[in-house]
Parts: sequence; structure tokens; C-alpha cells
Amino acid sequence: MDKLLIRGGRPLKGEVRISGAKNAALPILCAALLTDEPLQLTNVPVLRDIATTLSLLARMGMRTERHDEESVTLQANQIHSQEAPYELVKTMRASILVLGPLLARFGHARVSLPGGCAIGQRPVDQHIKGLAAMGADIRIEHGFVVAQATRLKGANILTDMVTVTGTENLLMAATLAEGRTVLENAACEPEVVDLANVLSTMGARIEGQGTDRIVIEGVSRLHGAHHRVVPDRIEAGTFLCAVAAAGGDITLRQAKPDTLGAVLDKLRDTGLEITTGEDWIRARMASRPHATGFRTSEYPGFPTDMQAQLMALNTLSEGTAVITENIFENRYMHVQELCRMGADIEIDGHTAVVKGIPQLLGATVMATDLRASASLVIAGLAAHGQTTVERIYHLDRGYERMERKLQALGADIQRIQ
Repeated sequence: MDKLLIRGGRPLKGEVRISGAKNAALPILCAALLTDEPLQLTNVPVLRDIATTLSLLARMGMRTERHDEESVTLQANQIHSQEAPYELVKTMRASILVLGPLLARFGHARVSLPGGCAIGQRPVDQHIKGLAAMGADIRIEHGFVVAQATRLKGANILTDMVTVTGTENLLMAATLAEGRTVLENAACEPEVVDLANVLSTMGARIEGQGTDRIVIEGVSRLHGAHHRVVPDRIEAGTFLCAVAAAGGDITLRQAKPDTLGAVLDKLRDTGLEITTGEDWIRARMASRPHATGFRTSEYPGFPTDMQAQLMALNTLSEGTAVITENIFENRYMHVQELCRMGADIEIDGHTAVVKGIPQLLGATVMATDLRASASLVIAGLAAHGQTTVERIYHLDRGYERMERKLQALGADIQRIQ
């Protein structure tokens, strides 16, 4: 397995381009199943999860054509299978996003129960509940979700919790349903809005995206479209935490600061000097950061996908930060690895108390999930001595060539095979 070797203590300086958002691209790729016409996408990030999704869609008969690394055309006019097998689904929870489109367009789907990062249960019961309300016959057989429906019918659906992938699955399914669907308690994330925007370009009739109530009037068919995937707010936030921890002066290009409100507010509290434009963010840090506590919550609150990165920054801060994780029950697995580098962190249920220390020390650490990987890289960039981050296949699922981007900013980091 590959690993990263980091020699810390070097401030970051220069410019870096932010890639397209993984969490927007994945459902948009699955949306190509809703039409037999071509869907042309740009700003698609080069990631393991993207490659897995394209392999899954190709297995079903989707035609995929790469024009360059970040542009792809998909056409679902020769779909011969409505099954998502375990060997492809087991590594990536987002594979469940084929369920709604397959059921809506073809009337049948057989999708393996998903895997992905081991950060919590993240059950798919809300997907099943919503599709059943739209008239689908759904059962669990031998580890598969098996669903059938002659044609889905519009319904009022109130999910028991805010679920991003659940909102996306039901949104896609409702575009081809008969009648009106109302999604209450819907996720408001920018990635959900990006999916709704591309669906609207394909001919869907959607109102309310970006709020907790989305209304969809079903249509008989969708058509092809061109779409540019929204920039990755989590990648942008990760680089901002890196410069806040290591010091320096960086500019993020092709970023979208208006999707990062809660993150930018908290980073400013640490002392990071931030200026923004329509599609860029400049961040400067010349002193030791100040501790800042936070609670994760659904958008527009502080994102759970940034919790580990800001915790890594807090380990080096002046003062004590109290962090509460409200989204996933098992998302503190990076704590033990940060403590191997000297961090002072205590966990009590969903709460972490981080007492800042002046200096982390390099060590060999192991990535346990995608965002934990990023937190260990941030810690390594700021630590004294050498840090080795093992099991970085997690990192490759969600960050496009992270080590190359950091090298361009002056970091001493290399991938070891």
C-alpha cells in the first residue's frame, strides 16, 4: 500500500486549484441513468470513488467517454443490467445512489447494501422509506436492496433525519415519478443544490433546492445536458486548515467561498487572515492559532467532514477547544493517531476536549477513514520531524493528488509505494 512521508515545519506558500466536489460528482454521475441522451460533465475530480462509480455504471451498460482527465460524457441508452454488485459497492457508500434512478427509469433495481468509511451506521432505511411511499415494492434479500415499481408516484415524504444521500436518491427518483413529490426535512448542502441544478437542466421541474422543503413535479422523460461540477468545499477547507496549522500564505483558485460560511467563520476565530473573491480565497497565518470549539451539524452549520481537520489544527492552538460531533457516532478514530504525535485530547461520548500544545512530533500514524487521513496530513505538515501516514487509499477516495498540490505550496511531502 502507498504511504505519505512528510517532513514538517515548512510554511505553505503559493496557489492551488480546488478540484470538483466528490460529493456532488457522485450523484450527478448516477443521474445519467435517468435519460438515454448524453450527459456531458466537466470539473469531475480524479478520485478513486469516481473511478469506482464509472466502473459500476459501465457494468450496467453505461457508455462512458473521457475527453480529458476531468471531462466525461455518459450515455445510458444501452443499459442491460439494473444490478449494483457487492464487489463494487462494498468500498463506497455512495453506490446506493443508483437505486432511485434505476427504479424510476427502469422499474427495477437490485443494489448491494453499501460500504465506505467506517465512521458510523449511516443506514439506508430513509431511502427505502421514501421510495416505498412512492409506491415501490422493496425488500432486503441476501444483502441486496431489491426494488420494483411499474411507475413511481408522487408523495409527501418526511424523513426521520436529515440525510444527504437520502435526499439525493429521492430527488432523482421523483423527477420521473407520476405527479408531485414533496421532500420535507431535506438536506440543504451545496452538493444537493448542484444535483438539482443539473436535473433541472435535463428537464426536471424542481423548486426549493437549498431549503429543507423540495418540491418536484414529475415529468415523463429527461434529456441530455452539459454541466460543470461545483468546487469541493471540503478540499478547500482542508487546505485552509493546513496553512493555519503550518503557517504561510496561500491562495485557492476555482474555490466557492459562499459555500464555506461556517468553516471560514471558525478559521477566522483561530487567527487565520482570510480574504475572498467570487472564485478565490486567500489565507495567511503568521502566528500560533487560537483554540476554537465547534459543534458539527447539517448545512449551513459546521460540516462533519471538516471536524477532523479543525481538530488537528486545535491540537497546536493556544487554549482549549471543546468539539461536539453530532452527525456520526464513530468519527473520532483519528484521535488515537493524533495522540501518537503528542496531542492532548480527551473523549467523552460525542465530545472531545483538545488542549493545545506548542509542538507536535512526527510519528508513524495510520489513516482510518477519508477525513481522518486529511487530519493526519495537516498534523504532519506542522509537526517537528518526520511523519509517515499509512493506508492513504482512504485519502485517494476524496482528495485529488493531494501530495502534488502540497508540494506546489512548498511542503516536503512524498508518496512512497
